[in-house]
Amino acid sequence: MSTTTTTSRTRVAVTLGDPAGVGPELIAKLLSRPESTASADIVLISDEAELKAAGEETGLPIVYSTEPIAGVPLLHDNSAARPVAAFERRKATEAGGRWALDNLRTALGMVKRGEADAILFAPLNKTSLHLAGMTENDELRWFEDVLDVGGFTSELNVLPGLWTARVTSHVSIAEVAEGITRENVVQAGRLLDRVLRESGLDAPRIGVCALNPHAGENGKFGRHELDIIGPAIGDLAGEGIDVTGPFPSDTIFLRAKAGDFDGILTMYHDQGQIAMKLMGFDGGVTIAGGLPVPICTPAHGTAFDVVGKGVATTGSIQNAFDLAVRIGGRRAARG
Repeated sequence: MSTTTTTSRTRVAVTLGDPAGVGPELIAKLLSRPESTASADIVLISDEAELKAAGEETGLPIVYSTEPIAGVPLLHDNSAARPVAAFERRKATEAGGRWALDNLRTALGMVKRGEADAILFAPLNKTSLHLAGMTENDELRWFEDVLDVGGFTSELNVLPGLWTARVTSHVSIAEVAEGITRENVVQAGRLLDRVLRESGLDAPRIGVCALNPHAGENGKFGRHELDIIGPAIGDLAGEGIDVTGPFPSDTIFLRAKAGDFDGILTMYHDQGQIAMKLMGFDGGVTIAGGLPVPICTPAHGTAFDVVGKGVATTGSIQNAFDLAVRIGGRRAARG
């Protein structure tokens, strides 16, 4: 079945994530808003059984078509990939992970064929993904492999008015320091600046975190700031990027809250994630940066503890969808 739509609007491929979690519920709620279906051409990579179950659980039937109709989500029927084993709710399983990966693989195939400008996926469970055979540490590395992407990639986290990118991500704390190289800091800074511009900011301001306490205290607590991070900031500034630092990580987010920065470059995962989730857990978005297409998802997880209770909030999934539409549209217009 062809999934090519007949309009020039942004085309977003949407998957419902791990079927054990809140993803199907969130997508049903997202699509119940006329503003969502009016803002982009949506292709649902799923099957009729999953869409029907999500609609029944939420009381919000998902309206879709099997042929392109303006303003109506199009179903790309992936039922051939549905595992024989029934999906279990609120539990990490091989079947759920395999379904989530197969749907995402289909979405990435659409990107390769020029049939999608952006991807939105509902929350995944890494245990399920690894049970299903994913050998990479996270979905971003898996995306890289499927899309055969070279070069620097990083997850970016987004709240209204503030973005973060990471020099290192899903590695142990013991491995962080060896990943903080001048080239990695430069590439992460370039990526953050580029994606901020793609989101609509003409002159983004970026603050850079130190690695060590007190920004190293002039070398007393480590020389990363003097020998690596500081020189990398100089390289970025020499390219015309508005970047300053390194600042101690225990105060830089206070400066961001005061409006000093549009983006913060962190050195490792929790250095930024703890602050971002405290500042706005219910609205956060994660975007896979450095890929040929924007791939967005809520910053929260599968939330097994609230599945089926009707209390899962839609702030993050809505923000993720809106960001996918915005960046995907700008990239498509640019060609």
